[in-house]
Amino acid sequence: MEGAVLWLPKSELHFRAAEWVRLVDELHQRTQGYHESGAFLLGRVSKRRRLVEEIVFYDDLDPAAYETGVVVMRGASFGPLWDRCRGSGLQVVADVHVHGGSARQSLADKQNPMIAQKRHLAMILPSMARTPIAGDQIGLYEYRGRHRWKSLGHDRLSNHLIIGP
Repeated sequence: MEGAVLWLPKSELHFRAAEWVRLVDELHQRTQGYHESGAFLLGRVSKRRRLVEEIVFYDDLDPAAYETGVVVMRGASFGPLWDRCRGSGLQVVADVHVHGGSARQSLADKQNPMIAQKRHLAMILPSMARTPIAGDQIGLYEYRGRHRWKSLGHDRLSNHLIIGP
């Protein structure tokens, strides 16, 4: 099965500034102040960049995604995501969700990757995505397979998360 894993370049995630602002604002609004929210980040991979071009919020795919207070996606909600990828020519370049406190991965996060594919990126925003968010508060994690992760965020985030014009 190893051969079926999509190869991705160095873990650099690029956002246009306007898309980043929209993402953070929308994630915060969707928390309603008390539950997690999240999104898949679709885009293109070229050379060393994963450029985010589209945001697909979890509750748009699965209206019950936040009912328990934490993100729980039912398997059937992935079909529309893959259809969207096929139709747009984009791929899932990362996912993001929010925590009420810090952006450290919970045990559930570690054991249940949204995309269980080596080198997939998962980002966590702290404090229900309430702005302002300092870069050293953001968690960015690269999946290594077998429920193992490498932290790319917090003090090293500027090497991996690029927000530009």
